[in-house]
Amino acid sequence: MENFKPVGMNIIFILVIISCIVPCSVAGAADETTKAATETTSTVAEAPSTAGSAFPFLPERRKEQFQTSFGYALFPYPYNIPGIGAGIGLVGGAMNIANTYTDAYGIVYSGDVEGMAVGVADIHIIPRTLVLDLGYARVSKATLQSYSARGMSTAKDDYRLLEIDNAENYGGRLTATFFERRIEMYGGWYEGAAKLRSIRDKDGNLIVQAQDGASGRRLTTLIGTRFDLTDDYGDPRRGVRLDITRYATPPTDSGPDFAVMDYNLTGYLPMGKRNTWVFNHLRSDALVSRQGETDPAVIQQQQGINCADPALTPQQQQYCIEVVNNIVANNTYGTASSLGGLSRLRSYTQGRFSGAHTQFYGTEFRWNLTEESTPFDIFVMKDIRTAFQLAFFYEVGSTADLQQDVGKIWRESYGVGFRMVTASGVVFRADVANGYDGISTEIFIGYPWEIF
Repeated sequence: MENFKPVGMNIIFILVIISCIVPCSVAGAADETTKAATETTSTVAEAPSTAGSAFPFLPERRKEQFQTSFGYALFPYPYNIPGIGAGIGLVGGAMNIANTYTDAYGIVYSGDVEGMAVGVADIHIIPRTLVLDLGYARVSKATLQSYSARGMSTAKDDYRLLEIDNAENYGGRLTATFFERRIEMYGGWYEGAAKLRSIRDKDGNLIVQAQDGASGRRLTTLIGTRFDLTDDYGDPRRGVRLDITRYATPPTDSGPDFAVMDYNLTGYLPMGKRNTWVFNHLRSDALVSRQGETDPAVIQQQQGINCADPALTPQQQQYCIEVVNNIVANNTYGTASSLGGLSRLRSYTQGRFSGAHTQFYGTEFRWNLTEESTPFDIFVMKDIRTAFQLAFFYEVGSTADLQQDVGKIWRESYGVGFRMVTASGVVFRADVANGYDGISTEIFIGYPWEIF
């Protein structure tokens, strides 16, 4: 994909977005004309659109945007992530608790990764206007992949393993939402800490053990806005959605002072009565106002490692230096939104490609096999099923530390997914993707390209 030209993709994408906007008012008028003849009973409450009258050019919302249908799920979650390890977790969640909009969820996991996470979402401080989300996670041990360099040029197995101790993350997000969730402004903070225990090769063999390294802390604040010009906030089928977010990371320890600007544009083009062709474009740029520590010797001291240890082989010393060089690159250029994992370039491991500047294009055809309102209660899961869906997707992305290098190498990912959409707002998703590194299978909650 070295010769992929994004200019043509940009033109096509703009034309598609225009196509998503133009039919909206026409489709809305047609829906109103035939509404009396096509009404069907449903257990999901419908509400008249107040925003539609204020903005007649927008598509009408298909349903009430704040659902109170109760649902819950509790199920085992086995994981097997190449280079990180395998194990099993237990996932649980309750949606729209006690006839409110509030959700609660949690997960505990064991095996090569041990830890837990809990969260509470959709706490309505001002009903239907001001919403709070809170979360906390703690990992007693974990192993992360660190590739030999940032950017797109590394091979599948060209990574080392970083063993992390006592990682902790917590934070919250406050959202002000208006006009049936068509316009939102949000802010939040996330803070975390972790400590390097050791560096190992990809087969798990010890390279260097950290000695009395400092526990690195990181604070990130964010502000942003969303313009949701679609027919539904949770399961859109036509219209346009734009998210603009600024993530600020002030200097902590020896890190840089930088911010990341994300521009995430998604278009939904209706295909027939209930299917949708989705197009997504992400641009992410890191803006450094002050570099962090860039002296490799100082960084090694802070991490409690010595890459020049004569007990190490020349190959082990090189592996150790590559890990340090990645820290130097982050402290020099900052790090934009990465590629790989559950949302973008799904055939690659989480955070597979990182750099200071990122471009991503994706398209997905969502084929709704059913359109229904069917309650189900199978002991471990209860909700109202609104659709079964097949998805066929193609993605391409590039990242680099220098803006002029973005697009010199592209990686692609393509595959198929199966989803179950529920009235409580949860989308259960399973994807199988193929790419340069091979085939990857993922099970997660929520549509891709919408994960914050």
